[in-house]
Amino acid sequence: MLRRAFRVAYDGRPYYGFQRQPSVSTVEDAMFDALRKHGVLDDGEGAPSGYAAAGRTDAGVSARAQTVAFDCPEWLTPRAFNGYLPESIYAYASADVPGDFHATHHARSRSYEYHLYAPESDAELAAAALDRLRGEHDFHNLTPDDAGTVRDLDCGLVVDGDYFVLSFEASGFPRALVRRATTLVQSVASGAAPLDRVDAILGAEPVDGRLGVPPAPAFPLFLADVAYDVEFTVDERALRDAREAFETASSDARTRSRVYGRIAQIT
Repeated sequence: MLRRAFRVAYDGRPYYGFQRQPSVSTVEDAMFDALRKHGVLDDGEGAPSGYAAAGRTDAGVSARAQTVAFDCPEWLTPRAFNGYLPESIYAYASADVPGDFHATHHARSRSYEYHLYAPESDAELAAAALDRLRGEHDFHNLTPDDAGTVRDLDCGLVVDGDYFVLSFEASGFPRALVRRATTLVQSVASGAAPLDRVDAILGAEPVDGRLGVPPAPAFPLFLADVAYDVEFTVDERALRDAREAFETASSDARTRSRVYGRIAQIT
C-alpha cells in the first residue's frame, strides 16, 4: 500500500455537500462506495487509512480540483478509480506522496470561483467592495463559525459579458465565507447597499438577523484549485472522460437555457 493523492472534479448539484452525512447522498459517500466495490475499503470501515480531503464543499457546490489522499494499492489509478464512480464525479490526476501527507493540512492555498449573473450591476463598485474585503480580516460576520474566522483573503473580478467572475483565495475558508462575501459584493454592485456596508460587516460588532448577510446560491460556486508542494501526473484517459462529461453537461445546460428563454416569451 502507498499513499496517493487524487485530483477530483465533480458536479455538486446531486449531493448534499462533500462530507459524509447520515441519510443523505454526498460526494464522499460516492467515493467510498466506489472504493468498497474496488475492494480497497472494507464494508465495516468508515474511511480508508490515512484519508483526508482538501476541503468540504457545501451542498450544490462543485469542484474542479478537490484533492483527496489515502493509502491504496498501486493499481488504483484515476482511470481505475472512475470505474465505480458515478458520472458526476471524476478522478483525473494523481501523485504518490509521503506517508505523512495530509490533504487538508498540507494545502498551501485554496481558490474558489463564483459566477455571478449581474447584467445591471456596476463592475467598479464590485471591484471596490472586493478591494475592501482583500487582506487579513476577521470575517466573523460572514460565517456561522465561531473559530478560524481571521483569514488573509485575496480576491479578484473578471467581467465576462453579463457575469461577474469573482475569485477568492486563502489558506482556508470558514463555512459560507465565499457565498456570503458574494452576496455582500452583489448588494454593493447593484446599488442596494453603500460601499461602507463592507466596512460594517468587517467590523468587530456582530451583524446578524435581518441585518446580516445571507449566502448566495450554491450552484454558481466551485472549488477551482488547491495548491500543494506536490507534482500531480494527469491520467490522460481519465482527463478526457472528465472533459467530455462536463462539456456534455455544459451543452445540455445551454440547450435548456434556450428553451427556458423561449418559454419566457409568453404573450
